[in-house]
Amino acid sequence: MGDNKKKIEIIRLERESVIPILKPKLIMSLANLIEHGSDRTEFLKLCKRIEYTIRAWYLLQFEDLMQLYSLFDPVHGAQKLEQQHLSPEEIDTLEQNFLTYLFKIMEKSNFKIATDEEIDVALAGQYLLNLPITVDESKLDKRLLSRYFSEHSYENLPEFAEKYVIFRRGIGIDRTTDFFFMEKVDMLIARLWGKILRVTGVAKLLSKFFKAHKRQKKDPNKDPKKNDDLSTESEQQQLSVERIRIQNMEISLGNLLGKITTQEPTFDRIIVLYRRASQKGKPERGIFVKHFKSIPMADLEIVLPEKKNPGLTPMDWVKFLISAVVGLGAVGSSLQMPSNDLWVVFAIVSTLIGYCAKTYFTFQANLAAYQNLITQSMYDKQLDSGKGTLLHLCDDVIQQEVKEVIVSFFILMEQGKATRQDLDLRCEELIKEEFGEDCNFDVDDAVQKLETLGIVSRDTIGRYYCVGLKRANEIIGATTEELVLKARQGVAAT
Repeated sequence: MGDNKKKIEIIRLERESVIPILKPKLIMSLANLIEHGSDRTEFLKLCKRIEYTIRAWYLLQFEDLMQLYSLFDPVHGAQKLEQQHLSPEEIDTLEQNFLTYLFKIMEKSNFKIATDEEIDVALAGQYLLNLPITVDESKLDKRLLSRYFSEHSYENLPEFAEKYVIFRRGIGIDRTTDFFFMEKVDMLIARLWGKILRVTGVAKLLSKFFKAHKRQKKDPNKDPKKNDDLSTESEQQQLSVERIRIQNMEISLGNLLGKITTQEPTFDRIIVLYRRASQKGKPERGIFVKHFKSIPMADLEIVLPEKKNPGLTPMDWVKFLISAVVGLGAVGSSLQMPSNDLWVVFAIVSTLIGYCAKTYFTFQANLAAYQNLITQSMYDKQLDSGKGTLLHLCDDVIQQEVKEVIVSFFILMEQGKATRQDLDLRCEELIKEEFGEDCNFDVDDAVQKLETLGIVSRDTIGRYYCVGLKRANEIIGATTEELVLKARQGVAAT
């Protein structure tokens, strides 16, 4: 029945720039590495002042973002737009301003636009969702995003970018342990079917067809040698995650009858941006921003907007037709025999009916699983939407910026002067050694903010160095939050 050995499937992913460590844990762990208690106190004070200052920098920008979104909130935005008495051209301008703010915040939060290649790799396997899910594009607006991308250039935009955008950040692992009886039966049938196609030579014809189709779709402007060089250079910057699927499992009695564990890499955070298509005579201005967590890559379809109701796959229909033709041919040939055996005819017809019934009930089971997944994504996987998602993003930006600045300053304080490249490497090594996390550290943004704060400078040969802890606190000075806290403490004391 084909290859019975377990196949190992590895997914290689680009390392994330996000620092996956909670800010309080990061600060306290770094503070505990400082020997002198007085320096430790000054360091904790500096961390608070850095956070308060960075939060103040972004406050006005976040307020503008929230005010703009209030006009395009799918729930109450239409009423606010009516009250403003704006022309369609003015509304279009405000829409583009909102998207410009949003995409900048997404970049600062280390969210990336999912590319066609990433989505193809994600959807190459099956996990919990076993139905073909597609988007009803007639229900989605194309004008909003197509105009934005015509004015702002982005590399490797997916083909659906004019209708909706999927942002992703962070990589995790999801494991499921169960018997998976129906899935195992499907796997056995698929392997048997594949062997039949290989024996008959049909598999070679299909592979040639798909290769020719793939060559037609390939971008002629891409240089394969250049891409190979880039991929070789970036191998060290990648994470490797094993995808354990039923389709690749080793066939044994224990695996077929007992529980097995499947494993799928997940997108830790997913944000979907889209607008519904306008109805006749009523332009749609609402913009949907939905936030999901821990979405298995192979089940990425559950976050797609405006999904069509799933049906039988094309392969299921092909199996139906082939089974019907083969079954009818067998019945016809047996009836034409001089001494036809009704038991043979009955066996053939029963097998045909049983196979069709099995396909139908498998579809019904998959449909029920799909409905459960959708319900779960609404209640368990969806973190927030609309204004709540934007508030999450605003807080994410502050948390990440603060962590990057603190780690960079700590390295310069403890290890002395460093070039930009050395500082980047040292920060990544610190995060790996102290917290066991891999991170593609964004040193450029960190040193820019440290220079703006005035606590880091460059020497004559371009190396970065920091001022002392006490001097750093004096340069930043007392923040508004500190003054408010002192005032509260004074009131409480009286």
